[in-house]
Amino acid sequence: MTEFAVRAQEYLRLRRSLGHELDDAVRLLPRFVAHLEAIGAPAITTEIGLQWAQRPDADPASSIWLRRMTVVRGFAHYMSGIDPRTEVPPLGLVTFRPRWRPPFIYSEDDVVALMNEVPRVVPTPFRALTLQTMIGLLAATGMRIGEAIGLSRSDVDWSDGVVIVRESKFNKSREIPLAPSSVAALRVYAEVRDGNVPEPGSPAFFISGRGTPVIYGVFGDIFRRLLAASRVGEDSPVRPRVHDLRHSFAVHTLVRWYRAGEDVGALLPRLSTYMGHIEVRYTYWYLSAAPELLALAADRLERGER
Repeated sequence: MTEFAVRAQEYLRLRRSLGHELDDAVRLLPRFVAHLEAIGAPAITTEIGLQWAQRPDADPASSIWLRRMTVVRGFAHYMSGIDPRTEVPPLGLVTFRPRWRPPFIYSEDDVVALMNEVPRVVPTPFRALTLQTMIGLLAATGMRIGEAIGLSRSDVDWSDGVVIVRESKFNKSREIPLAPSSVAALRVYAEVRDGNVPEPGSPAFFISGRGTPVIYGVFGDIFRRLLAASRVGEDSPVRPRVHDLRHSFAVHTLVRWYRAGEDVGALLPRLSTYMGHIEVRYTYWYLSAAPELLALAADRLERGER
C-alpha cells in the first residue's frame, strides 16, 4: 500500500477507538486517497482537498461537497502531525444550506416496475435477486438503505418475523415487525444466498456474489439505472431517489390510517418509533409530503376530528 493508504487506515483505527461514527470517512476517505495517488500528490494541500470535494459528479446543492471536505479536513489534521507539508483546509470553504425537497412518492406499481426491471439491468441471477429483495424490503418497511446494507444474518428473527436494526442513525436500535410476505421473501433470498455462497466472507445478510457486503455506491448506481430503464418518475417534476422509498412508506401508512378513520395523532408516535426517528416532530413532516395527506388532514379538521 502507499503511504497515504497506510496512514488512512491508521487514522480510521484511531477514530474508531475513540468512539467516533465513521460512516462518511470509511466510504469517502479511500476515494480521496485514490485521488491523491492518481495525481501523484506529495502532500495534502487546501487546493487539492477543495478540488476533490467539489468534483462535478455530485450535485452542488446537496450536502456531498461539504461531507467530502469534512473528511478531507479530518484526515489532514491527522496528517499534519506526521508531515509538516500538510495543509488543513480552513472551515467555511464549502458550505451547505439544507433545503426542503419534496419527495417522490412511489406507488405500488412503481415499486413493481422497478423490481421487474432488475433482471434486465442486472443479468446475474443471484445479484438480481439481492437487488430485488433489498428494494422490496425498503418499500415494505421504510428502512434506510444503510440500515438494510448493515443487516447481519443474526438480525433476522425468523420465528417472530422481525428484523433488528442496530445502532443506526442517532445511535438508536429498534425492532421492525415484518408482514408474512416480507418474511417469505427474505427466507427465499437467504436460501438462495446460502446455496450460492456457502462460505461468505461477511456476516452481512445481503451480500455480493463474492460473499462481501453490498456497497452503497454500487446499489445507488444500479437503482438510478433501474429508474431510467423502468421510466418510473420520468414525468414527475421531482427526481426519484432511493431514500424516497422511505418517504413513500410513511405517506402510504398515514393515508391508510386517515382513510380507515384511525386516530392519527395517537398513532404517529408508533410510526416514529418504527422508522427510528429521534423525535415525533420528524414524523410530522410527512403530513406535508403529499397533497393527498393534506387533503385528508384538512377534511378531518373540518369535521372536528384529529
